Amino acid sequence: MGAAARSALASAGRAANEAVSLVVFVLLDALEVLLCVVYKVADYVAEGAWRPCYCSRSSAAAGATGKIVVSERGGSKVVSMLSSTKLHLEDISDTLYARPSVLACAAASASGSSGASPRRPAGVAVHSTIVQMLRGKIGVGGGKHRPYPSPRWSDCHCANCNPADTGRLFVHVEGGGGGGAATEEDVLFIHGFVSSSGFWTETVLPHVSPSARSRRRLFAVDLLGFGRSPKPADSLYTLREHVEMIERSVIERHGVRSFHIVAHSLGSILALALAVKYPAAVRSLTLVAPPYFPVPRGEVGTQYVLRTVAPRRVWPPIAFGASVACWYEHLSRTVSIVLCKHHRLWELAFRVFTLYRVRTYLMDGFFCHTHIASWHTLHNIICGSAGKIDKCLEVVRDQLTCDVTVYHGGDDELLPVQCSHAVKAKVPRAQVRVIDGKDHVTIVVGRQKDLARELEEIWDRRR
Repeated sequence: MGAAARSALASAGRAANEAVSLVVFVLLDALEVLLCVVYKVADYVAEGAWRPCYCSRSSAAAGATGKIVVSERGGSKVVSMLSSTKLHLEDISDTLYARPSVLACAAASASGSSGASPRRPAGVAVHSTIVQMLRGKIGVGGGKHRPYPSPRWSDCHCANCNPADTGRLFVHVEGGGGGGAATEEDVLFIHGFVSSSGFWTETVLPHVSPSARSRRRLFAVDLLGFGRSPKPADSLYTLREHVEMIERSVIERHGVRSFHIVAHSLGSILALALAVKYPAAVRSLTLVAPPYFPVPRGEVGTQYVLRTVAPRRVWPPIAFGASVACWYEHLSRTVSIVLCKHHRLWELAFRVFTLYRVRTYLMDGFFCHTHIASWHTLHNIICGSAGKIDKCLEVVRDQLTCDVTVYHGGDDELLPVQCSHAVKAKVPRAQVRVIDGKDHVTIVVGRQKDLARELEEIWDRRR
């Protein structure tokens, strides 16, 4: 087949993908409206209260009820409700509530507009759903803003998904010469989106050498809302909340003084935030498939990342899955009910189907979360980090001296290799290693022995 024929075939494939995607996502937009009504009724029947969602574009003016106060601290707006709950507005991504439909985007394109939502106004308006969640969290407003039950009716009620200790993350600890005593340096492993500590404990950690274990403690956390960590129904799962929980559960609790960070995908954003907060303590940064998308001039960062990560296309399948997860609050909740609420049944079925010959740690991570956790983490961390990662990388470049190593799979269809090259463009000393034939998951799973050996070399360079 000649080059012209291949080009024509590729163009026809793209056109077909766009046409089918338009029809599919218009139907999903309609289904989302229907599911909004269904869940409003279901929540009222099951929990005795109307629960807010982000379908509405309504906002509540700060101070309108006397319950909300907005103040300026360090150049950022802080919302306080009855002086007991504080929320930094820049922690909240507008993609939570500004997700135009396919037809709205098409109309905006036809009229010459970009279809992106405007930047958050400089005023003090706060989306009504966020205000209602905060009111429920601190119990104001009488019966009108009843606190969220945790777990909710649509969440799993098993012991693993609902730990007794709700104030700290689940942390898997190995090494350090026994007794849990503090060591000269430690290693913190952070998993990615809809995953768990098992992503590391079942792959890389078993292959870390006894020599490396004797000198370092190895910490692998389940992030807030995932795995065996707490999943508060009233949390907004912001970058600040995730980082503070890691601090409380690992750094402060275990007396960590100096540490290396190994992070996958979404965890890379948390790793950078920790590095900026503890510049003197971080010995090395290893980022695996970091979701870094430099925002073009004139674009609204959050909306640009949303459209890039979730392009509303049916092909490839991973793009379709990301689009459903990002654009459809109620449809993704339905998926969560089917998979996560009944994860024990799915895990049992998988074990029986494979005759108990395949380990299910990836399923454990994928299924053990709540919709509120995944929805807010996806928007407030991945989409909401637009612009924040730039600042973090600048601090790493200018103020930190630690080694920075970036791994990326050459066949990663979720996050392109350009993300890692963009990190190097921002931090010239970063070493980028592209592994051919590996994707977003197999960059770790399947090459864990090699990765463990390479990580030890990175750690030893900073001794």
